[in-house]
Amino acid sequence: MTRDYEKFPEDDNGNLLWQMQEDGDDLEEIHEIEFSMYFKTQQLAEKCAIHLLLEEQKISLYLDEEIQPNEWVITAYVNLMPEHEDITDLEQWFTKIAEQFEGEYDGWGCTAYVFDIDDEDE
Repeated sequence: MTRDYEKFPEDDNGNLLWQMQEDGDDLEEIHEIEFSMYFKTQQLAEKCAIHLLLEEQKISLYLDEEIQPNEWVITAYVNLMPEHEDITDLEQWFTKIAEQFEGEYDGWGCTAYVFDIDDEDE
C-alpha cells in the first residue's frame, strides 16, 4: 500500500499512525488513546489530575517506581478515531497542561480497539 502523506505526514505521529495501519489496525474505528505526563512530586501530579478531572478527562495516576528518581505519571484516556490532526491537537493541549503544573508530556500510545459503533451486539 502506498502511504498517503496528507493522512500520514512525515513526523512522529504520522509515522506511528502509518505503522498502526500497516500492522492491520483499523484506523476507521474508535480507539482508546493514552496520553502520558510525568511529574516530580505527588502534589504537582494531584493538582494536574484535579484539573484534568474538571476538564472531564478519564485519567489514572500512579508513582512509577521503575525509574529513578521516581516520578508520578498521569495517563489520560481519550476515545477517538486515531487521526493525525486530532492526536497532534491533543498532544499540544496535554503539553500545555503538563507545563502549567511543572510536568512533562511524554507521548501517546494505543493498546486496543474500543468498540465498533456499527456493532450493537458487542
